[in-house]
Amino acid sequence: MIPIMSISTNYASIRRNIPDDVTIVVSCKTRTPEEIKEVIDAGATDLGENYVQETGQIYSTLKKDATKVRWHMIGNLQTNKINKALSIFDVLQTVDSLAKAVAIDRRVEKARKKTVPVYIEINIGSEFSKAGIKPAEHEPFDEYVEELVRALSKLKHIRLEGLMTMGPRLGNPEDVRPYFRRTKGIFEKIRTLDLPNINMQYLSMGMTNSYKVAIEEGSNMVRIGTAIFGQRKYE
Repeated sequence: MIPIMSISTNYASIRRNIPDDVTIVVSCKTRTPEEIKEVIDAGATDLGENYVQETGQIYSTLKKDATKVRWHMIGNLQTNKINKALSIFDVLQTVDSLAKAVAIDRRVEKARKKTVPVYIEINIGSEFSKAGIKPAEHEPFDEYVEELVRALSKLKHIRLEGLMTMGPRLGNPEDVRPYFRRTKGIFEKIRTLDLPNINMQYLSMGMTNSYKVAIEEGSNMVRIGTAIFGQRKYE
């Protein structure tokens, strides 16, 4: 049970107990502009959102406060929403195919924007209900990811900077450890490729229930919502 405390108190407590070199992306799905403003005022530097349209509305409501943080797309990005996403988000964490990467690259070029950072989303548990590249569908998986990375390195308007995974949502965080460890191994392999336009800096894995284990397994970016805001309204 998450203690009933203020959003700012929860954020400050988590920030104190997470190493400084680990980025906290505050997961803001379903949260109100007032709640999001409170966490920005508490010192949050990075916010994650799942839906383009809702994020656009919140961004407009927050006005100058919205420009104080980096916005991460952490939900499935539909191709027909890319143009709108590029006007809001600073980082796109959910690239799960070459086709989607190419679509983003073309739209960035058309919009005459600077290079946009992207991460590859890996569905490391091969879960049917989740997006991302599934190991079960691509064997040998590590080689498939390497081929994708090599293809992404040839695109001129996006820059691959990391991997993102959710990991299976299991009751015991220890049960997720092997999945995080495997994702870390893929991350390190990509770093050794020394390809142009590839700058692997971020391993985005771990949420409220699993971020401690994820950090132990090499994550340097965690996505935390419930531990900061409390339970979502529909939960």
